[in-house]
Amino acid sequence: MQNYRKTSHTTYDCKYHIVWITKYRKKVMSGVIAERIRELLRQICKEKDVEIIKGHVSKDHIHLFVSVPPHLAVSKSVQSLKGKSSYKLLGENKELSKQFWGRHLWARGYFVATSGNVTDEVIMEYIKNQEIKEGDDDFTISDPL
Repeated sequence: MQNYRKTSHTTYDCKYHIVWITKYRKKVMSGVIAERIRELLRQICKEKDVEIIKGHVSKDHIHLFVSVPPHLAVSKSVQSLKGKSSYKLLGENKELSKQFWGRHLWARGYFVATSGNVTDEVIMEYIKNQEIKEGDDDFTISDPL
């Protein structure tokens, strides 16, 4: 059976592949800085109840495969990850703050893709095969008034 996560009123499986890069693609994520960014990302995810399934810190970008609770928008999750990690890293490392003088460690934007075990076609077929009554083709009603 699939590993679903649960809250008090929700059972879910919302997984995302998220990637973002350093500003100007500067290759600064190595050694102690890479270790610290990994530690910060783990801490931020734990605070938000975001589960890191897999992650990788490259010299100029971050890859995360995460499970995010449905009440938390992926955009807000990325905002927290990028914002808090940038603030902490630039505050702790004078070398980095000289290279990224505008207080921006990360480039604008990010990549995100959802992950799942069910395709769009399977979902549409499942919905189509529900008890069919009067209604339109795209949004059927099982028990019309």
